[in-house]
Amino acid sequence: MSDPVKIRSIGVIGAGQMGNGIAHVCALAGYDVVLNDIDQDRLDEAIKTIDGNLARQAARKRISEADHAEALARIKPSLDLGEVGHTNLVIEAATEDEALKKKIFQGLTEHLKEDTLIASNTSSISITRLASVTDRPERFMGMHFMNPVPMMQLVELIRGIATEDVTFSAVREVVVKLGKTPTAAEDFPAFIVNRILLPMINEAVYTLYEGVGSVDAIDTAMRLGANHPMGPLELADFIGLDTCLAVMQVLYDGLADTKYRPCPLLVKYVEAGWLGRKVNRGFYDYRGDAPVPTR
Repeated sequence: MSDPVKIRSIGVIGAGQMGNGIAHVCALAGYDVVLNDIDQDRLDEAIKTIDGNLARQAARKRISEADHAEALARIKPSLDLGEVGHTNLVIEAATEDEALKKKIFQGLTEHLKEDTLIASNTSSISITRLASVTDRPERFMGMHFMNPVPMMQLVELIRGIATEDVTFSAVREVVVKLGKTPTAAEDFPAFIVNRILLPMINEAVYTLYEGVGSVDAIDTAMRLGANHPMGPLELADFIGLDTCLAVMQVLYDGLADTKYRPCPLLVKYVEAGWLGRKVNRGFYDYRGDAPVPTR
């Protein structure tokens, strides 16, 4: 069994919505953070977003102005994957695409210190399969943050078949230090949250597809009838329809059950490039003053 690792610095690969949120909470908790991406514009936008979100927290008196400044100073944006290798824990937060994630891990391994731990923020993909392309499956696990990261309290922790207890304990300790609640999930497709949530969203899309209700009717029904804070189609737009489809495909392929078949209408929206809020159009059109249902 490996020796315990003291985690003082964290590398985050991917400066998108999830990556910048993870960098934000890690820096605020006192960790030195290297935020890596292949796109300088995305790095610049991520730092701008983190700065704005920290300022919002300070304005609401949840953190001090000094906390804001110190957290921002702890984040080092970098295009060089080698700089990530100097950290004690690397969290991959790239797009939900297994081939892409494996490519990242294969390129990352040569840069890592011998005792560096690796975590993937995947929301659905097998941790065991991802770990298998690295040189340290025993030091690899899933660390699934919820979106938006600074607001959401849960982090799912997933062991691969080779994950050692010391790895799990060290990563769990980080989650607690971030002020979040860890929950353990087994390495099955989509883990706990998305195993339950995404089929519900997919069923809402089927309900729309079959003409049972309009976008507005479905979301209103679930907000007021089930007391959900956000309707399932609005939530799908927030998550990203491409991510929803990717998770459903993982469930369908991994569990071989027709109840997980992605709705053809969800496929059609993704093929159209209507991916939700990030492109200003999905089940709602966000280009005006107020969101307008697209069906």
